[in-house]
Amino acid sequence: MRKVKILYVDDEAINLMLFQANLEKKYHVLTAENAFTGLQYIAEDKYIKIVVTDMKMPVMNGMEFIRKARLIAPEIAYFILTGFEICDEIQEALSQGIIRRYFRKPFNIQEISREIEDTIAEFSDGCDEKNAN
Repeated sequence: MRKVKILYVDDEAINLMLFQANLEKKYHVLTAENAFTGLQYIAEDKYIKIVVTDMKMPVMNGMEFIRKARLIAPEIAYFILTGFEICDEIQEALSQGIIRRYFRKPFNIQEISREIEDTIAEFSDGCDEKNAN
C-alpha cells in the first residue's frame, strides 16, 4: 500500500526537519522552504492529499499560499501552523472550510498525526472509488 503524501511548507529549516523526521515512517513527507516551492509541488504532484503550512513566512503568508494552492488543488486537506494566537484571517478560513484546523507552534506532533489520520479516514470513506481508475 502506498503511503499518503503530505506536504509541509515552512521557512524554518529546523521545523521542516522535525516534521519530516517525526512523520516519515507513516507518510511520504515532502517539504518546501517557501510558498512558491509548495505551489510547484502541488501543481506537479497530484498524489498530495494533505498540506500543512506555517502562517508567518516571507513574501507569501500561509493563508495566501493556501488560497492559491486551493485554486490548483481544491481537494487537498489544508492545515495551518502558527506561533501566535488565532487571528481573524485564520478564524475566517476555519469557518469557511478553507482550512480544516490550525495548530500552535511549537507543534505537537501527536496532535497533528491524529488529525492527519482522521482526515485520511474521511478520504477513504468514499473517495477511493474516484481514485481507483
